[in-house]
Amino acid sequence: MRQIERYIFRIALGATLACLVGLTGTIWLTQALRELDLVTAKGQTLLVFLFVTGLSLPTLLVVIAPVALFIGTIYALNKLNGDSELIVMSAAGMPPRSLLRPFLTLALIVSFLVGFLVVVVMPASFQELRDVITRVRGDFIANVVKEGQFTQLDNGITFHFRERGPGGTLKGLFIQDRREAGKTKVYLADRGNAVDIDGQSYLILENGSVHQQQKDSRDSSILTFERYTIDLAAFAPPDSDTIYKPRERSTAQLLFPDTTEGYYKLQKGRFRAELHDRLSACLYPLALVFIAFAALGDPRTTRQGRGLAVAGAILAVVGLRIAGFAAASAAARSQGAVAAVYGAPLLAIALSCLLIFFGPRVRAFNAALVRGTWGLVRGQRLAPAA
Repeated sequence: MRQIERYIFRIALGATLACLVGLTGTIWLTQALRELDLVTAKGQTLLVFLFVTGLSLPTLLVVIAPVALFIGTIYALNKLNGDSELIVMSAAGMPPRSLLRPFLTLALIVSFLVGFLVVVVMPASFQELRDVITRVRGDFIANVVKEGQFTQLDNGITFHFRERGPGGTLKGLFIQDRREAGKTKVYLADRGNAVDIDGQSYLILENGSVHQQQKDSRDSSILTFERYTIDLAAFAPPDSDTIYKPRERSTAQLLFPDTTEGYYKLQKGRFRAELHDRLSACLYPLALVFIAFAALGDPRTTRQGRGLAVAGAILAVVGLRIAGFAAASAAARSQGAVAAVYGAPLLAIALSCLLIFFGPRVRAFNAALVRGTWGLVRGQRLAPAA
């Protein structure tokens, strides 16, 4: 890459990174605020909150990176034109392909990043997010029992606590265990804490007593304690098998699915659409750069407005994304629509290349045609007067 191309690449890269960081940070913050109930209402730790919100970053980057690249390309081209550098480069005989090369290099880098995130990272993050949410929802203390209420479970356990203290501490605990017929066990404690040890959840009771009534007897025994541990696995409902959605499955599972799975038979179209949507995602950064360059790559004087060109490029990008979503939706219903998933970005690239490399010739031909037509009309008007 020549010095002038490195200079253009640095301008485009700086603008793209600034947009990427700014947009990702803003959208991630809005998403994180929606998950604050993990800490406030569900009693989860700050680490769980950060982990859950951090799992959304790959998805945000996949969506935002092409847009940031598009904005960075427009900024770089406008800056070069505003400083009259595009005019100087064009007057010096610099061909469009040389000016396009740094933008194309940046687009290939972003395409590789998007492809890696979509094919490898994003499915894993979706799957891990599903597992974390399942664990959070299965948290007995955070989701089943309510403060100040007696909660009766189907397995014969009644749970109650007076209030929730700082750090997730439960105060004024009452637990009645009647799982064994004819035998009742009651736990009373001043406070308790739920902890995880080796993936298992336990409730540690402090300063309480255990009242146990023997089978076929009215007498009960009382055992006081300073610290007592109860396994919460018996309190939670039995786990069911987790069925992962197509977007939560790895690319290898989409390429080679288990055709005997009942869920796959019902959602075969969604599996197909998700696979091809992932494989085509790396084409959109290239398409957006070509669209931006086709609209703003030509040098113009300060008197020639570029607002219409920018608006046209934005409308083209919006139309491309709508076409991409429509093609993915159609691919879920029909095998023949798969070609449209790849055809939308490839068509945008092809049309942009025509405007970039042959646009000046077409515009010169149109201008000459207009001038010739106008001269012919003018000559016909002057002929009778002569």
